[in-house]
Amino acid sequence: MENLYIFSGLGADKRVFNYLDFSKYNANFIDWINPFEKESIEAYAKRLTSQITSEKPILIGLSFGGIMAVEVGKIIDSKKIILIASAKNKSEIPFYYRLAGFLNLHKLIPTKLMKSSNFLSFWFFGIDSKKNKILLTEILKDTDETFLGWAIDKIVNWKNTHIHKNLKHIHGTRDRILPIQFVKSDIKIVNGGHFMTIDKFEELNIVLENLIKN
Repeated sequence: MENLYIFSGLGADKRVFNYLDFSKYNANFIDWINPFEKESIEAYAKRLTSQITSEKPILIGLSFGGIMAVEVGKIIDSKKIILIASAKNKSEIPFYYRLAGFLNLHKLIPTKLMKSSNFLSFWFFGIDSKKNKILLTEILKDTDETFLGWAIDKIVNWKNTHIHKNLKHIHGTRDRILPIQFVKSDIKIVNGGHFMTIDKFEELNIVLENLIKN
């Protein structure tokens, strides 16, 4: 049985994987921990490895969780890394985010504002249904502001150029947070947005099973 370690999105928890079927595997969900002040992404990844107890695991990361899976995969011997709606190196972070990081513009936006759910956040995440809007609202509400601010800073200033030897990247063609034109994905989910673990779960279950098996 494969050992999976699964990293959720920015500030989110395993609720974003509610509809994905990991029952055939030994699936473990990584818990976010509070970052230290001015802690580097590498140091944070090192601390997350204390939750990984299996040898040569498969790491699965969604969005910011994919970035952390990449960083953890540089520390431990991982069999495979699977990214969902994420980025595998700094060049896949859109240039306007990197420019904001260079100019420190991201620090001008209050984290409380980023936690609010409204028509704009629903549009960015590609959410249409009332049920999914409620779920996103709950996730954003539960997001720790300190963690959110720290993580956004790490995303816009990410310097990684290393790509794991066995990395697979799944990306939606309608992702508005990390647009597909900036990434080189192995598998495209047609009309998939940044919330596709919820609204494209049937297709994702098939894709993930094939990637884990092969």
